Amino acid sequence: MAEKLSQSQIDALLSSMRGGGAAAQPQEEAPEKKYRKYDFKSPRKFTKDRIKMISGIFDNYSRIINTRINGLLHTTCEVGVDSVEEQHYYEFSNALSDTTVLTIAYLDMEGETEEEPVLFYINAPVMVSMMDRLLGGNGNLDDTVGEDYAYTDLDLCVYENLMRELIGVLGESWNNYLQLDFSFGRVESNPTLVHLIGMDETVVLVDMKLKFPNCEGSINVVLPGQMLTALFTRISQENSARRSVGEDRSTDIMGHLRDSSLDVIAELGRTSLRLRDIYNLNVGDVIDLSQKKDSAVHLRIGGRKWFDGLMGVSDRHLAIKIKQVYHNAERRDIQGNE
Repeated sequence: MAEKLSQSQIDALLSSMRGGGAAAQPQEEAPEKKYRKYDFKSPRKFTKDRIKMISGIFDNYSRIINTRINGLLHTTCEVGVDSVEEQHYYEFSNALSDTTVLTIAYLDMEGETEEEPVLFYINAPVMVSMMDRLLGGNGNLDDTVGEDYAYTDLDLCVYENLMRELIGVLGESWNNYLQLDFSFGRVESNPTLVHLIGMDETVVLVDMKLKFPNCEGSINVVLPGQMLTALFTRISQENSARRSVGEDRSTDIMGHLRDSSLDVIAELGRTSLRLRDIYNLNVGDVIDLSQKKDSAVHLRIGGRKWFDGLMGVSDRHLAIKIKQVYHNAERRDIQGNE
């Protein structure tokens, strides 16, 4: 079948014929770039930097649960963050069915529990495979297990035990920013009949891919917008407090250092003796240091030469008058190895 020409190619061909010249090579149309529609009535609540921060946190979380799942199920799996998107809760809720099972977790912050929960959803086939492995099976699924799989009461008990393990380590992924604790709430077998989060509320949906040798699926984590706003505010306050504390304590640190004690060793010279000679030394013997009596005395601090001076007397005590200071740290290192 002959290739069909686009309208732009036909126009280019007619133009070349009218011009009397050789037919110009029709240019292929560049594929139209697709852009996501932006709703100006409900602007985005979180900046790209905030979304990137959440993505990094859950990258860390995916590595933590990867290790935990491998240990629990005695198999190998791959867990990674696929996407992090801001959306309204109804966009997530409308995709749920009557047989969907959600896990509810709560954030415990400053001794108080946040009212709005964090939601976990794992699609049924991969969850059934995980439960089968946990109970000693090989995780293979038959055709009867689909997204509309109806969990039994026994399934929900095993489901709850698995989710307790995954939720218990969620706080560790935030350790670079805050010390948080997430607690298991309950397993909700019919979330469409329960008001969990306001339908119009902004949430951040984290989609993580979970892959086993014989099956794969996804873990969705829904983070309420109000909770994230409170966390980001606290992170900003913590960073400001760290900066101010660091600036205020610098004077105190230097004050403590000024009051600290250091051993200062005055060295007139060095020599080497045999152990036999040292053993035979007596009171009144003289050791030759190959130095003149008015030679410079080296003052060493921490094994490094910091000063040179002359030995004398001050208030009837032996003293050393500083004549030279080694300000250069590299020079001190060189002198310290002499």
